[in-house]
Amino acid sequence: MKQFPFAQSGSFESKFFLWLLVAVSVAFLWVLSPFYGAVFWGAVFAIVFAPLHARLLQKMPLRPTLAAALALFFILLLVIFPLSLISALLAQEAGLVFQRLQSGELSFSLYFQQIYDALPGWVSSLLTRFGLTDMSLVQDRIAVSLTQGSQFFATQALSIGQNTFDFLVGFFIMLYLLFFFLRDGSALGRRMTDTLPLDADIKRNLSSKFITVIRATVKGNIVVAMVQGALGGFIFWVLGIHAPVLWGTLMAFLSLLPAVGAAIVWLPVAVYFLATGAVLNGVLLTAFGVLVIGLVDNVLRPLLVGKDTKLPDYVVLMSTIGGMALFGLNGFVIGPVIAAMFIAAWDIFSTSREVSALLPAASESAAAETSAPPSEPPAG
Repeated sequence: MKQFPFAQSGSFESKFFLWLLVAVSVAFLWVLSPFYGAVFWGAVFAIVFAPLHARLLQKMPLRPTLAAALALFFILLLVIFPLSLISALLAQEAGLVFQRLQSGELSFSLYFQQIYDALPGWVSSLLTRFGLTDMSLVQDRIAVSLTQGSQFFATQALSIGQNTFDFLVGFFIMLYLLFFFLRDGSALGRRMTDTLPLDADIKRNLSSKFITVIRATVKGNIVVAMVQGALGGFIFWVLGIHAPVLWGTLMAFLSLLPAVGAAIVWLPVAVYFLATGAVLNGVLLTAFGVLVIGLVDNVLRPLLVGKDTKLPDYVVLMSTIGGMALFGLNGFVIGPVIAAMFIAAWDIFSTSREVSALLPAASESAAAETSAPPSEPPAG
């Protein structure tokens, strides 16, 4: 193999080339940064649907391009088209809710007052003890919060409308990259792992952990969230609650957060029903929320994620919130992946230190046994 001048460790050429490698890598990432979301989701979908592409490739081993195109078609049909339809319905219902808030037809402060008036006496006395009986102050705070929230969502909707062209460009870039990631992903992944200056076992461990966490996060968290949101929207539609798609989508997003979940949406509605005399609706919503929506996480997540890849709930909660704060919507996948890789890297480091500590002891024991004089046979 030809030896290049920068291959000599510690030489000026070697240091210069390493700095050049870092510089061009950072510059390349900077060039891709405007569409990092498209690149990221293209890679995520390619990892998640790699088994589907592998099955298609088994049936047509000499036609990898056609197999990748068919896999892309199934992804469009099963995932992207339904999400686009739901997004259109969501935008329509969000606009109607915003109009009702602006006109005063929908008043959360009035609902809060109705719940307060229906509270039993011991609850009212408890609120009095904590100084929470000034309903006008509470309503003013609620009104201010809702006004700020409605303005925020209106601004976001306007921003989305203004950036429709950028969204469409990013969407088609994601599909374009997804096709090539499906077709050439295995070779690209091997080439990337081969360039890492790590032991082969460590590279296999980290690569396997990365792929497993991506699939577990998407299949586990997203599928569970979609199911819980669909069930929540369904029960809201059955009970005649306005904008069931909007509330179902909100429940789906909140179900991504452990210890919060969809109950933060359906539970206040159930309390409102019970407090305003709609006891049957309140009981039905509570029973459905606890027995159906609440059990989805306990039933589906272990099947989709598995015990070996499940992070502690507090790690998932903090990494999801932190990821979304730093990376926006993409952070609910990026955050748990970073957390899982962090734990995996430290586990590998801890294991390697334990092995390193055991090797000298084993070597000393073997050397002692080798140097010990042979025992004399017993006298006959």
